[in-house]
Amino acid sequence: MNKNVYRWIGLSLLVLLFIGTLVYFLLPDKSEDPSYRADYHFTAPDNWKNDPQKPIYLDGEYHYFYLYNGDYPDGNGTEWRHSTSEDLVHWKDEGIAIPKYTNENGDPWSGSVVIDKENTAGFGKDALIAVVTQPSKNDQKQEQFLWYSTDNGKTFNSYSDDPIMSNPGTKDFRDPKIIWDDEHHKWVMTMAEGTKIGFYESDNLKDWQYTSSFETENIGLLECPDLYIMRADDGTLQWVLGASANGESIGKPNTYAYWTGSFDGKDFIPDHQEPKWLDYGFDWYGGVTFESGTDPDKYNKRYALAWMNNWAYADNTPTMEEGFNGMDSIVREIELKHENDGHYALSSQPVEALDTLTQKTDSIDRIEVDGSETLDVTGDSYQIEADISWEELTNAGFRLRESDDHERHVDVGIFPEQNYSYVNRAFTHHPDESNEMVENTAPFEEGKKEVHLKILVDKTSIEVFVDDGKVAYSNLIFPEHEDKGITLFSEGGTAAFENIKITHFNSIH
Repeated sequence: MNKNVYRWIGLSLLVLLFIGTLVYFLLPDKSEDPSYRADYHFTAPDNWKNDPQKPIYLDGEYHYFYLYNGDYPDGNGTEWRHSTSEDLVHWKDEGIAIPKYTNENGDPWSGSVVIDKENTAGFGKDALIAVVTQPSKNDQKQEQFLWYSTDNGKTFNSYSDDPIMSNPGTKDFRDPKIIWDDEHHKWVMTMAEGTKIGFYESDNLKDWQYTSSFETENIGLLECPDLYIMRADDGTLQWVLGASANGESIGKPNTYAYWTGSFDGKDFIPDHQEPKWLDYGFDWYGGVTFESGTDPDKYNKRYALAWMNNWAYADNTPTMEEGFNGMDSIVREIELKHENDGHYALSSQPVEALDTLTQKTDSIDRIEVDGSETLDVTGDSYQIEADISWEELTNAGFRLRESDDHERHVDVGIFPEQNYSYVNRAFTHHPDESNEMVENTAPFEEGKKEVHLKILVDKTSIEVFVDDGKVAYSNLIFPEHEDKGITLFSEGGTAAFENIKITHFNSIH
């Protein structure tokens, strides 16, 4: 081989090295994940998701169905898509279970699926029975149709093109939710009917009789009603009635309203007329609760999750650049606690199985803050816990997903001077273009000088649990990818931040 060939090879290698160096320095940094897909929240695999359907536990797995539109954003109509999980954190997609537009009654909307353990409907022991709202061929009225599955929810068959519950002459007649009433040995259904919840009973899931209704005021149109019984922390069994509702006109959330009370198989009698709220954020809607599949006392432990979005801005999300729109809140464990006033209230905390995602943990014993203190720790997918105490204070808390220049951030804190806790997303990107829905508040006990905060941060969300979780917030946020700072702050006095624990999470994907 002559010298010219060697020179040519050497020159070629230099050119390739030069080009490689340019590519390395000029192309975007691929080590930084630019995705807005949540690391540890359930998200739509593609296109669109909204309402969750109440999960059921069967053969060691939770079976979760949700409304899905594979034609979004260009086509309409929802269908039931199916996922399974053993721990309520990791999910396996099982595909479409009830397809849309398979009969003259349009697309399936929200409803309820139950395990027919005693074969009351006649489709076999342990058949899955779904009662689903569809806009029927009869003038597109909202009516209820029965679908059944004999393959553990992989596919459902339509029982009839005719409704099992015809529309009684009301505009709103949807979202049936079914439970088995052990005491009265029958199926009980709640139905969203405008500003009231209707109650129905059946012994075979096909033939339903109206029994009573529960009227509401000043909380708008009700959706996704929810009736269940829980064992409270004082050992008593109490009934809970919930529904997605809009309390904005009276300064309340647009999330999940609930009442505790008694139920005699026909009528629900509330302990209190004014609803309580399971979440004070902007983005916890279509909420469902469901039994634990592993606790031997089915009344002892209960879970909850919701669609993490708001119809006021449901289509406004940067995730559409990645081809999907739709996320759920994390699954919470809910408890019913007896209060000093004699009433009962729900509290919630993140499901413990989230701990299995732990990548690493940062801990700080104590920091006294008068002004602000930015931590060396950063992240965009973590849980942060802390105890905060004070003597005199106007405002204290966390600035999270903060930019390097401290201009962009979402704030979580306590305002003792006005007796409220809050989450404020005004200083970061968020879905509400009107900038009216930027701060949530909830009452904080007057004179109290300490608080425990547990905060879950993910790529596009923040969820906050105050003290024992009677106050919770769920909000969408769209920070810049590089905004990962954490700052502690106080105003009007010194705040002691103690037992700070930041648990960084791995992705479930």
